[in-house]
Amino acid sequence: MRLTLYTDYSLRVLLYLGVKGKDRLSTIQEIADNYHISKNHLMKVTYDLGQLGLIETIRGRGGGIRLNVNPEDINIGQVVRHTEEDFHLVECFDEANNMCKISPVCQLKFALNEALNAYLQVLDRYTLADFLLSKDEMYKLLGID
Repeated sequence: MRLTLYTDYSLRVLLYLGVKGKDRLSTIQEIADNYHISKNHLMKVTYDLGQLGLIETIRGRGGGIRLNVNPEDINIGQVVRHTEEDFHLVECFDEANNMCKISPVCQLKFALNEALNAYLQVLDRYTLADFLLSKDEMYKLLGID
């Protein structure tokens, strides 16, 4: 299974803001520059994270973004569920577009569904705080001033 870039970028934004701390603002441009990714993509990501209430956006001169909740309150499994378009690992997971002839009798889909559920259950055990244990090193690697 591969996460979309949207989910990847969402997690990176949360990590960046978590490293920087709730008391310091960041800009979308700053995050884009540090990760070498598109500012336009991050604008969509930050809007969505703001709609979820995970980040706070402050407009205007001197504005920016920051975490709106504590890192230990941000569940990674929930973030992934929200940011992924779908979890159609195979064609038969998409009932509307399933054209697989063996789907009615195939048992593989049950094992894949079990694996998907296990994957999400593992992510549910973690919060953003779990990934900020190396905060000082991340701070240096990201070149945050």
